[in-house]
Amino acid sequence: MVLAAIRDGIRRFLQRPGSVALRQFQPVVDGAGAWEQRYRRVTDAELAESVRAMFVQHGPERSHDRLAEFCAAGREAVRRPLGLRLFDEQLLGVLGLMAGHVLDMATGEGKTLCGAIAAAGFAAQGRQVHVLSVNDYLAQRDREWMHPVYALLGVSVDCVQQSHSSRRRRETYAAQVVYGAVSEIGFDVLRDRLVTDVADRVGPELDVVIIDEIDSVVIDEARVPLVLAGAMPAEDIDPIMMDLVRTLRPGRDYQVDAERRNVALTDHGTTVVEAALGGINLYTAAHAETLAGVNVALHALVLLSRDVDYLVRDDAVALINPSRGRVAALQRWPDGIQAAVEAKEGVPPSPTGEVLDSITIGNLVRRYQLVAGMTGTAVAVADELREFHQLEVMVVPRHDPCIRIDAPDRIYTTAQRRRHAAVARIRMVHATGRPILIGTQSVAASDELATALQEVGLDPAVLNARNDAEEAAIIARAGEIGRITVSTQMAGRGTDIRLVDTGPLGGLYVLGYGRHDSSRLDDQLRGRAGRQGDPGSSEFFTSIDDEILTRHGVLTSAEDPRAAAAVDQAQRIAQAVNLKIHRTTWHYHHLIDQQRDRVLHHREQILRTRLASDDLAHRCPDRYTTLVAALGRESVDQAARQIWLYHLDRRWSQHVAFLAELREGIHLRGLARGLTALSPLDEFHQEAMRAIRTFTADVECDTQATFNTMNLEGGVLDLARTIKRPTSTWTYLVTDTPFGTEAERALKGLITLFTPAERQRTRAGTSPRRG
Repeated sequence: MVLAAIRDGIRRFLQRPGSVALRQFQPVVDGAGAWEQRYRRVTDAELAESVRAMFVQHGPERSHDRLAEFCAAGREAVRRPLGLRLFDEQLLGVLGLMAGHVLDMATGEGKTLCGAIAAAGFAAQGRQVHVLSVNDYLAQRDREWMHPVYALLGVSVDCVQQSHSSRRRRETYAAQVVYGAVSEIGFDVLRDRLVTDVADRVGPELDVVIIDEIDSVVIDEARVPLVLAGAMPAEDIDPIMMDLVRTLRPGRDYQVDAERRNVALTDHGTTVVEAALGGINLYTAAHAETLAGVNVALHALVLLSRDVDYLVRDDAVALINPSRGRVAALQRWPDGIQAAVEAKEGVPPSPTGEVLDSITIGNLVRRYQLVAGMTGTAVAVADELREFHQLEVMVVPRHDPCIRIDAPDRIYTTAQRRRHAAVARIRMVHATGRPILIGTQSVAASDELATALQEVGLDPAVLNARNDAEEAAIIARAGEIGRITVSTQMAGRGTDIRLVDTGPLGGLYVLGYGRHDSSRLDDQLRGRAGRQGDPGSSEFFTSIDDEILTRHGVLTSAEDPRAAAAVDQAQRIAQAVNLKIHRTTWHYHHLIDQQRDRVLHHREQILRTRLASDDLAHRCPDRYTTLVAALGRESVDQAARQIWLYHLDRRWSQHVAFLAELREGIHLRGLARGLTALSPLDEFHQEAMRAIRTFTADVECDTQATFNTMNLEGGVLDLARTIKRPTSTWTYLVTDTPFGTEAERALKGLITLFTPAERQRTRAGTSPRRG
């Protein structure tokens, strides 16, 4: 163990973040300068033909000379329609992307341009390229902005949108470069997996992907499953349970841990609940589901806050993405929490559906042959990018030095004092005419601060999940003289704040209204000021009762000389906790992904070959022969394929449900068996492997039984009566369970509430409480 740790430390030192050497690309950049004047003289048609000839005539090999010529062509393709000349630093970025690296490029340094030229370079080599963004709006915007550049380079480009039909999607994916939201392409991958005819696929080929804000996509949202579901009754929660937990009092009936990630009944609260439910014993196997229902309702009531974790609009609960501050379209919570929150707010329950298949965003990205990306904060997660995606970070230098002034944090004893100080500071800066951008942690905080500013005669523009449709217009004006903008999160906003005659005043002033769990989000907020050498400044106003400090800090006084260090330490702890969750979740999903790959390989064989009919001809020769006299071989082969695919999909859906239940309960098994039990992850692996062993045999058995018993009516097989697929399907994302699985939450409560003697009796299989 010690030697392994030493080796890992040496590796991390030698492969320090942002260690991709720029000097390997410098000769290519210098060569592009030598080609520049030649490409100034060619016509538009000659420009496109030159790019085509570079790789068609000479093959896909990328020599320094060919890359230098391509960079010069790309520079000219940008200059003509946009009036911009790519800097040498931006050409370094293009080359870094084409080498499969992650660019760390500051805000305003031209990430979108670099991504477009690199995508065109891959396309010119005959590769299929996807450029992924965090939402539909940014994907469509970037495609429209870059379209004339692609046209000059002779590369076709399109953008997939949520509103597109299957036919329109096929047309889109036929383009050489496709822009889209990561979730939209992921949903198409899921739908294509379950087609029963190859012709029904829309066909996103996962070859090359360039990801904008890659840290947000593959780190912050890597654990988020994209789900394809079939129609089922809406999930519901007993309203009596929600009404019951509303009567409980904090401190007396339940306690919340310091991190506000868990809430558990006290002894008194357990007695109250058990009495209200007829004198039952919650801690017996017979009432395990009741206990889970109480826990879910309690979590929804106590730990999820309206206007912080979700909004209620249009008679529905809409989740708020914690890293972006905007409504998380199509997302829902798992484990009954969604239904519990809906019951809490008195809105109709949303449909759930039977999960047909799912894929995490992290796994989707790993399925591409080549992955590259760009962000302004890659160095901070360089180790994670290497660990989970084998990606290296390349730091692209700024064209102009950053002259932004980052002031030390201002730390206050209470949130109220922090608010008063922030308002006073904003009034003072506003009097100079400087534009001001304020980043808050939640919708509630942005509304509260905006109200406080209005009370002193200021008129802020507010950007949060309530009005994110107005995002581009609000951010575009944020650099105007005297403008005050209050926004929840700036990560992934994608629109630069351009200064309008405010440079002499000192540029944009950024005020961070509290620290984020991730230093990257703080840095992305700061990075809005001082873009492209502009002046600007930033400072953060923190309160010791901010969530990050109450969860992870030990600070008790704002006057403590170690206060600033304590805030930094709390943030590092929060980041370490999130990394541990990411790593653990990755290990669970990795095995599921391996099993899914094997099943999909088998499904592809059934879909594209005669494997199903040949197998049934061997297993059921008399039945097969009878049907081929009656119907013809082609019809029987098609029926065999449809039956086999149906049972394979049904069995996989059941397996996915089993794995979800297994992970839900695996921690409680360990509690029941005591400290000698396997780790939850090891036991999950054992059970999952045991469950998949008979998968293929079970599908074959089901298929054979259906083939032998299905009806032949009027000279045709009645497949519709035999094969009952969902009448409709839809897609959604499942956000991380915010407080662990139900089992983990129940386990937390059990450990908190049981005495050592009670725990021992639980391991022995007896109830710790008398009914």
